[in-house]
Amino acid sequence: MGISSDNVHGFVLAVSSSIFIGSSFIIKKKGLKKAGTTGTRAGSGGYSYLYEPWWWAGMITMIVGEIANFAAYAFAPAILVTPLGALSIIFSAVLAHFILREKLHIFGMLGCALCVVGSVSIVLHAPHERTIHSVKELWHLATQPGFLVYGGIVLVVVGVLIFKFVPTHGNSHLIVYVGICSAMGSITVMSVKALGIALKLSFSGHNQFVYYQTWIFTVVVIFTCLLQINYLNKALDTFNTAVISPVYYVMFTTLTIVASIIMFKDWDSQNTSQIVTELCGFVTILSGTFLLHKTKDMGDSPSSDSPVFTNQNTNQNSSC
Repeated sequence: MGISSDNVHGFVLAVSSSIFIGSSFIIKKKGLKKAGTTGTRAGSGGYSYLYEPWWWAGMITMIVGEIANFAAYAFAPAILVTPLGALSIIFSAVLAHFILREKLHIFGMLGCALCVVGSVSIVLHAPHERTIHSVKELWHLATQPGFLVYGGIVLVVVGVLIFKFVPTHGNSHLIVYVGICSAMGSITVMSVKALGIALKLSFSGHNQFVYYQTWIFTVVVIFTCLLQINYLNKALDTFNTAVISPVYYVMFTTLTIVASIIMFKDWDSQNTSQIVTELCGFVTILSGTFLLHKTKDMGDSPSSDSPVFTNQNTNQNSSC
């Protein structure tokens, strides 16, 4: 049985998205490094990167990648598109090795592989999405008790991370910045789906922008995206890019799948084999994340003898 033309289009768009997004991490980091030499670094709360062309080039690259990813879902099923996001990790790590000279230790490579394998296992055995026919139907799902509880937990966790842990542990613990981006990212995806449905229905002749629910989803997307951009910049400016990419991918993918399962209530269609496979995939992700986190500084060991890097690590409590 041959591959349909729609799946081919979705595959090409998804791969293109991974290349653009993986490249954006490197381009943005170059911009953040240049901005840090002339102004207050993003990791220290500065916004001088807004005047740096390299950072804007990275942002444009990321936006193009996200648009390609969004378009891929219009052609191919999520089971094909989502796992291909792992390619952005590999592409980003390779570019970081050659362009930023951020060395990835052999155990870091193993951790990256474990993260990808675990994420793919979960995605491939995740329940199918239900078909949505209107924004109002999606709004009904979003206001069910289960998803409201999830959204409330996300807001509380993000609030605690921002106001309690960012000032004290932001520059020393990768999980703080990435946790904020990933948690809010799961809410962003749900809202982006709503906007995608609104646009699709509007183009077909049924204007969805006459409903206030569509505008609420729009505001949520804008707010969560701005929050993610801010803290992702801090993470990129503070930690090794080759570690940020896989950890962010793993956490974002996991939380997005959880949010989708809660919102669409598709777990009833799963059998025992699928559930066990997802649990095994989650354990694999945890193992890979732990290995990456524990070995994140090992790749920079050859440069640790340099006085310049020693002072830099003393001031920042992390390696860049």
